Amino acid sequence: MRAVVLAMMAVGALAACVPTYPAGYPGGYPAPLPGPEVPDAVASVPSAPLSPRQAADNFIRVVRQVEPMTEEICRARTRGVNCDFRIVIDDRPGVGPNAFQTLDETGRPVLGFTLALIADARNADEIAFVLGHEAAHHILGHIPQQQQTAMAGAMMAGILAQATGAGAEAVQAAQQMGATVGARRYSRAFELEADALGTEIALYAGFDPVLGAGFFDRLPDPGDQFLGSHPPNAQRKAQVRAVVAQLRGF
Repeated sequence: MRAVVLAMMAVGALAACVPTYPAGYPGGYPAPLPGPEVPDAVASVPSAPLSPRQAADNFIRVVRQVEPMTEEICRARTRGVNCDFRIVIDDRPGVGPNAFQTLDETGRPVLGFTLALIADARNADEIAFVLGHEAAHHILGHIPQQQQTAMAGAMMAGILAQATGAGAEAVQAAQQMGATVGARRYSRAFELEADALGTEIALYAGFDPVLGAGFFDRLPDPGDQFLGSHPPNAQRKAQVRAVVAQLRGF
């Protein structure tokens, strides 16, 4: 069970494919007006970091516009799920650029940004896309799904180890490995699903997700690493462009 608990802790916070949901929302949300596609080359051009004041203003504006949209979509797409998002800033010194989604002790969804990520964003569209992505993890129920697969992986690996006559330490090691493999089994698919819904959220909130996905160009590319938890950056950018084209009717 200890391995299962460790795996549950590991997937308790999710870091920041073809969409499996229909375009448009229940209740008839207005579709965004078609607009010119932004060439990938434009989104890939790196720009200089913003001033601290500009970065702070962008973050405040994005939260004001995107948070209501995340909650509205969450209520429309889920049943019995807490959609009262709490957005927090991790201001600990020395913490690198990161964003995450987790739950507090009451089950309220928490979307966290480090100061380094806010400072590194080149425009409001990047922050909007990341915020939509992290909110999408909650709306799509990714944390409980990963917890279930981690537990199942740990139990299966433990049973197999015991069947081979392994000792207590070997069984525990097998459970930990099984939990890790189970937690990561669907993690790449979860990231692509969150990219797709996050794109939709950002677009309907008035931002450009294609420009927002430009931050992938500054991230190390995970490529096709064994047991990697994130898809290649090029695949994620292609996902964003495909969803925008679908929503705009291209």
